Amino acid sequence: KNSFSLSQNYVTIKAGEKQGVEQDMGAITTKGILGIVEQTSSGFSSVQSILNKKSRINAKLKNSDYFGSLIWDGKEYTTVQLIDIPKLVSLKVGDTIVTGAMSSIFPENIPIGTIKDFNLKQGESSYQVNVILFQDMASVKNVYFIKNNERAEILELEKEIDNAQ
Repeated sequence: KNSFSLSQNYVTIKAGEKQGVEQDMGAITTKGILGIVEQTSSGFSSVQSILNKKSRINAKLKNSDYFGSLIWDGKEYTTVQLIDIPKLVSLKVGDTIVTGAMSSIFPENIPIGTIKDFNLKQGESSYQVNVILFQDMASVKNVYFIKNNERAEILELEKEIDNAQ
């Protein structure tokens, strides 16, 4: 199953716990990012699509260290939004967007898409960037799962820091 026209879209994959799929693994295709595993059963998994209003993934401009959050406004299934890019950054239509290094789920530099357009509202300090996805979300076939073997250690360290504050 693959939904792409709802406000909270999911993809059901015929691969689950028997195949080593676990909650919070990244899901990608050969063309780019798909989403994050939310639930698993013995033989299936449910992936929260990047076309889900609850989705928030760290992403960056490919050839720089500027990063922001990848979200979806619920309008077009071919386009997501990259927010929190500072206005001092030089952007160009066609620039490539990839996953950032600030995630415990996705490694850096997984393809996402290219800049379609961007705007800076009066008085704002960061751009809203529209990104055309490399992966056609209406045509998903083969899915690959990514497991960060260091994720538990990262989360534990971050939890200790949060508790100390």
